[in-house]
Amino acid sequence: MAQDGSEELRVGQARGPYDIDALATRPQELENSHLDLGSVLVPVVEGGQVTVEMSEAHQPQNVYLVTPIGRISVSAFAAPKSPGMWREVVRELAGSLRDDGAATSVEDGHWGREVVAEKDGVTHRFIGVDGPRWLVRCVGSGPTANADDLARLSRAVLAETVVRRGSEPFPPRDPLPIVLPPVLAEQVAAAQQQMFADPAAGQDPQAAPADQAPAAGNDADSTEEPGPVAGGALDQVAHATVYGDNTYRDDADTAVADADAPPASEPAADTADDDDPQPPSSGSAMQRFLRRR
Repeated sequence: MAQDGSEELRVGQARGPYDIDALATRPQELENSHLDLGSVLVPVVEGGQVTVEMSEAHQPQNVYLVTPIGRISVSAFAAPKSPGMWREVVRELAGSLRDDGAATSVEDGHWGREVVAEKDGVTHRFIGVDGPRWLVRCVGSGPTANADDLARLSRAVLAETVVRRGSEPFPPRDPLPIVLPPVLAEQVAAAQQQMFADPAAGQDPQAAPADQAPAAGNDADSTEEPGPVAGGALDQVAHATVYGDNTYRDDADTAVADADAPPASEPAADTADDDDPQPPSSGSAMQRFLRRR
């Protein structure tokens, strides 16, 4: 129990997105369940994979959770002390998507308004939540046939996301910095070298994969510290894929990026390789959440 007698707020309760300063769960407890990107800690998804999109300047631009039904990204932005920024963004975003020819609607979701855009068989759902001096946005993109399932999964991811705002001042709507985990940063550096050596490699999301060595096991006879949980955050990061800018960009993404709102360049989702599925993550907060549904 918290000191004031109220129930402690802990990851795994599906009561997020959580502000890290109000959370009883320590960041160290989330190593195998969440992808720590500095400003946001995002729960990994059962059977999912992690991909990193590089900008034309060869800097990490977006980090995606790629699942068999679509692709999800979570980003945090600076916001004023007074809430309500997401309502403004919804109006601007919906208008921009309509101008681009996407069939666009605004729906009521768990946290309020969600923007849904469908074009060329791909549905993009934008979910935003106002927090204390931050706005967190989750975007799920995938085939329209999977739209309902992807919407539920996107909300589940957001319900277990943690936001680390920090004290540094940022203008409202500025994206909060993404800091890649050390293992993933090393993969990005290696991918950059490969892309410089072979520019064509950056056009294929499988062109610069991470080291495919198996994750460390939990051998009972070993005296070493237990390795990453199979399929957990550390395992997925170790097997992340890095690809170049604009690989999967489509018209709907371009419209979002051009809107006077937090930049959104979420591409159409690709499907995880059915021939090489990722094992379930026993350390995933998503696993607990989905089992309770």
